[in-house]
Amino acid sequence: MPTRVLVPSGVLGLGFDRVALARGVAMRPDIIAIDGGSTDSGPFSLGAGVSKYSRAATREEWRALLIARAEAGVPLVIGTAGTCGTDSTVDWMYDITVELAAELGQRLTVTRLYSAQPAERVVAALAAGQVHPLPPAPAISADSLRRLTNIVALAGAEQIQAALVTGADIVIAGRTTDTATIAALPLARGDHPGGAWHGAKIAECGALCSTNPTSGVIVVDFDASGFTVEAMAESALCTPHSVSAHMLYENSDPFQLYEPGGYLDVRGARYHALDARRVRVEGSVWVPGRYTVKLEGAAVTGFQTTILAVLRNAHYVANARAWVEKLTGFLKSEIARRMGLDASAYTLEFRLIGVDSALGRQENRVGHPVEVGVLGIVTAADQATAAEIGKLINPFVLHYPLTEDEELPTFAFPYSPATTDRGALYEFALNHVMELEDPMSAFRIVTTEVGA
Repeated sequence: MPTRVLVPSGVLGLGFDRVALARGVAMRPDIIAIDGGSTDSGPFSLGAGVSKYSRAATREEWRALLIARAEAGVPLVIGTAGTCGTDSTVDWMYDITVELAAELGQRLTVTRLYSAQPAERVVAALAAGQVHPLPPAPAISADSLRRLTNIVALAGAEQIQAALVTGADIVIAGRTTDTATIAALPLARGDHPGGAWHGAKIAECGALCSTNPTSGVIVVDFDASGFTVEAMAESALCTPHSVSAHMLYENSDPFQLYEPGGYLDVRGARYHALDARRVRVEGSVWVPGRYTVKLEGAAVTGFQTTILAVLRNAHYVANARAWVEKLTGFLKSEIARRMGLDASAYTLEFRLIGVDSALGRQENRVGHPVEVGVLGIVTAADQATAAEIGKLINPFVLHYPLTEDEELPTFAFPYSPATTDRGALYEFALNHVMELEDPMSAFRIVTTEVGA
């Protein structure tokens, strides 16, 4: 008998079609699985251990899924809870669940799967030769590992299976691979392993594998030889093209996908349209290998203050790059003279919004903007120094002339004060895998009864 997985959306917090969700629930799924986030938005969430997404949006969508789960009578699983999957965001998601259980009058068994790694565990594994870099990977040492604010390991299907074995109504997982929450139950039931991992990859972003990506909801049926995928919204169709194309998404190799314990090979996969809405896929192969989990970590690399000005004078708009280059040189001399800071103690960068803020000197599409935003970014070892530099450069960003023989200009600040202290700046500091003899040795599970 096929294992039916309902995927409401690619991520909790971006919304989904409620009519399509109801249609998916009516198809009697065996499990509901959704992702809670990823590293797409950069290292801040992981470094700070906070969710990128609004609590209100997360709570409202999770409420709808708790109701859907109760109607379906099946487990509901979220992976990478709170965007980054740290212990703090797992607990953040758990608190929301406790609130909603009381509000909805539901009695729930909630299992939390924690993915955070103590630095000393990774230090010991590094010393034992069990940590290996993935290109491109930064150099790491025991000292650099101990400086990371958060380290997580990406759980695979085995850890999700262990959480489901607890009899959980709800599984709130820390950092997981995007596919693990979807593949776990089909694999546990003995469905085709290549089909389980391939179908999970196709389903990871919900209706992104369909002709209406924003509708969110899809259903995947896994069985002994492959999988079948169908979008639930009336306006969304799964086609061989839309389904096969998803192997290109966030994947350096469109034919292979590495997961804990091996890799998926889809070179022999065949995509067949069963009708206008459904696609059948067979021929995928799972290749077992050593059991490793990917590690992610973030470290504080400084503190930032920003300043924003807007140039509208045509003379300055036309010569914005020259003005910024002259201003930068002047400001660095002023910072050295007034604060006694060597250039190695901070960085000062200006980005010209509307000119080349994304690509810098590589920009080849030159136009004639009416105005140019000048974003100054100050980075220093501590917030006090960054803020002091921001205040020092403030009047010059507002008034600095392009040449000595022209009137003193005045530019626009869109808000007051013109500077904003951004706090800690984080960077990704791990791109490695860690070998595990026991898949559960780097993870822990806590099960709690909550609600009415």
